[in-house]
Amino acid sequence: MAKLLIVGGGGFIGSHTCLSLLESNHNLVVIDNFCNSSPIALERVRTLAKIGKDSEYKFIVKKGDVRDRDFLERIFDESLQNKDPIQAVIHFAGLKSVKESILKPLKYWDNNVLGTINLLKVMNKYECKVFVFSSSATIYGRSSIVPIPEDAPINPLNPYGNTKVAIEKVLFDIAGCSGANKIRLHSKTGWRIARLRYFNPVGAHKSGQIGEAPQGIPNNLFPYINEVAIGKRNFLKIFGNNWPTKDGTGVRDYIHVMDLAEGHCSALENLLNSDPQLLTLNLGTGKGTSVFEVLKTYEELIKEKIPYRILEKREGDTAIAVADVKMAKNYLNWEAKRKLKEMCFDSWRWQSLNLHGYF
Repeated sequence: MAKLLIVGGGGFIGSHTCLSLLESNHNLVVIDNFCNSSPIALERVRTLAKIGKDSEYKFIVKKGDVRDRDFLERIFDESLQNKDPIQAVIHFAGLKSVKESILKPLKYWDNNVLGTINLLKVMNKYECKVFVFSSSATIYGRSSIVPIPEDAPINPLNPYGNTKVAIEKVLFDIAGCSGANKIRLHSKTGWRIARLRYFNPVGAHKSGQIGEAPQGIPNNLFPYINEVAIGKRNFLKIFGNNWPTKDGTGVRDYIHVMDLAEGHCSALENLLNSDPQLLTLNLGTGKGTSVFEVLKTYEELIKEKIPYRILEKREGDTAIAVADVKMAKNYLNWEAKRKLKEMCFDSWRWQSLNLHGYF
């Protein structure tokens, strides 16, 4: 059991990870500015985890911004005064829209990079040196390697990806590492850091109480299909059907959000019980699924046809992006367990129970 600070814990991945951590008996302080999430998600996490009034200390939620140093220091101070210091931080607080990052790059550098640096400064002041970072497979860019290993070339194609790479470089430097492109490096400064590169998180908790609730037009396939299936949108946009894949549509590595949440728990336990290190791992299934395969599974699930239109390929897209996941299993003894059908079923159950998300 550890006292943890979860930054950006109200979002899609953050809320599911909070639930998984609570089920592993950790105590959490969660902060979020709720610019792209809802406090309702955390209220439901509290209910699912059966946190009653006699155990509210196990799950404390505070509204605030990672760029506000005074706010962060008050949280660390309060924990020290209660003789229950924060032992580790899991950092999800990042803007993530590729399209928006192209239009507003300064917004992304300010929130993602400067916000992370501010957080690391406060952690360093309070000698809290265990850090799990939410990175992204976006940093690999248009990779031609299948599957993509952690030592593949880094070549982001947009400002969002650039901010993730910049943060990864900061973490490399504060760990005082030498060498590069290795999965695990010795930290000379006492930091224990995991850089977790997600592929395509989807699905929802099996209860249907928490899930992905994008504001505006969804950027990802699963919530877009959901909104077409409930009649909120007229058709699914499929960007290209002449890719060099088995059916012409893009192939991605979709991972159930609860598998991803459990991956964070495994990474945290590894850091808390190991020597100072910098650990860099892909989190995915290692299995590629095409857009048409996802569409067919959904249609079989809801027993209805989902209308779609084929559009031109998007600039920056790639035919196949699948994770090499051997190292996550080797280092964390973790691997994704949930299959495509469960991803689709849990995603649809969430949407059908929450037609307008949390709002």
